[in-house]
Amino acid sequence: MITHSVLKTMDPQKSLTTILKKHSGRDSSGQMSVRHQGGRQKRYYRHIDFKRDKKDIKAKVLQIEYDPNRTANIALVEYEDGERRYIVHVQGLVAGDMIIASEKADIKPGNAIKLASIPLGTQIHNIELYPGRGGQIVKSAGSYAVVIAKEGKYANVKLPSKEVRKIPLESLATIGQISNAEHKLRVIGKAGRNRLMGIRPTVRGVAQNPRSHPHGGGEGRSGTGMHPKTPTGKIAMGGKTRHRKKWSSKLIVKKRK
Repeated sequence: MITHSVLKTMDPQKSLTTILKKHSGRDSSGQMSVRHQGGRQKRYYRHIDFKRDKKDIKAKVLQIEYDPNRTANIALVEYEDGERRYIVHVQGLVAGDMIIASEKADIKPGNAIKLASIPLGTQIHNIELYPGRGGQIVKSAGSYAVVIAKEGKYANVKLPSKEVRKIPLESLATIGQISNAEHKLRVIGKAGRNRLMGIRPTVRGVAQNPRSHPHGGGEGRSGTGMHPKTPTGKIAMGGKTRHRKKWSSKLIVKKRK
């Protein structure tokens, strides 16, 4: 477990950060497209190396840092040629450890290897869905996936949602479980902390006027009077909203539900 006393409180690596622009839930036309967003403290975005494309060069873990933009902690690593990058921190990885992205790397936390070379039953994260695209899934605090089978050009990987999915053997994945698994146990404590994170209050639909929400209006306290709907009038419970792409469903061996 990484306590806050272990995390470095110094400023992040300047060359790897940019000011994170605040959109407050508005789209390109300036209209509010996502509700309950606004305010928030100024943040710096840390550029994370999800691709791990610096192959066969060892890197040393310099320090472990807090990242305000994600649930997991991050680690600052320095390669033998002097370049520094951020990676998602892996459980068990401490300052001074050496990591590498290579086809011949050892099976130890922090190393990035192709799925073809990873033994069955190994915990992995930051997995590429397509070779060379960079890690796209299993990147949040405490999460990990498990390689359970290999068949043809694909590996069957059991994801944190219990879904089993086929992923190309040439895709890269990082060994180990992501740190900060205790994140889900945190208590916000007060409304002010939510506002600092950019989360605005949520008002019940029945408490609004009928112009603002389909559930609004009526004299005194009243129920919805209809099947639950979103503020835009779409069905809110029971209606399927996911657009399943053909290529996506073909690669799912076992659904999460």
